[in-house]
Amino acid sequence: MAAAEGTGKKSGGEMTVVRGLDVARYMGRWYEIASFPSFFQPRDGRNTRATYALQEDGATVHVLNETWSKGKRDYIEGTAYKADPGSDEAKLKVKFYLPPFLPVIPVVGDYWVLYVDADYQYALVGEPRRKNLWILCRKTSIDEEVYGQLVERAREEGYDVSKLRRTPQDDPPPESDAAPTDTKGVWWFKSLLGK
Repeated sequence: MAAAEGTGKKSGGEMTVVRGLDVARYMGRWYEIASFPSFFQPRDGRNTRATYALQEDGATVHVLNETWSKGKRDYIEGTAYKADPGSDEAKLKVKFYLPPFLPVIPVVGDYWVLYVDADYQYALVGEPRRKNLWILCRKTSIDEEVYGQLVERAREEGYDVSKLRRTPQDDPPPESDAAPTDTKGVWWFKSLLGK
């Protein structure tokens, strides 16, 4: 598995984070192949994906996260930016406003790119507490050997990979306007209740 140029080396309990991430190449759509279940996604979500677009300032990224649950499209929009603009490490902050139907509460999380291949076709993303993990791919499916290598890499970084859950993806993927949208944020309330 070829590593992206400039990948950092691990020191002590620190995670290896990509250095010199080509942000422009990282933009576009990524499909969630697997992740740790989290309260902010529907438990029965499928076709989960993220679309990133660099803003005019060249430093802020528009984030659109989408998933489909019970035939409806659920989504949330936010922004991402480098945690330390002076660092070459791919440590980002992601900010969303909750609840989705009345966005008033800012929620900020960490988004660390732990690995991206040289062609920017698949990526491993985590955060410092090791409570969230994502395996992303430009396509709706990933080669099983590559998947296994990414899982092993996550294990080496201290993640409990037994928590990983594969995300069902349809091929071809649904269009954003091909299903009704949950505009009331029902999925958000259900996720808080553990449903």
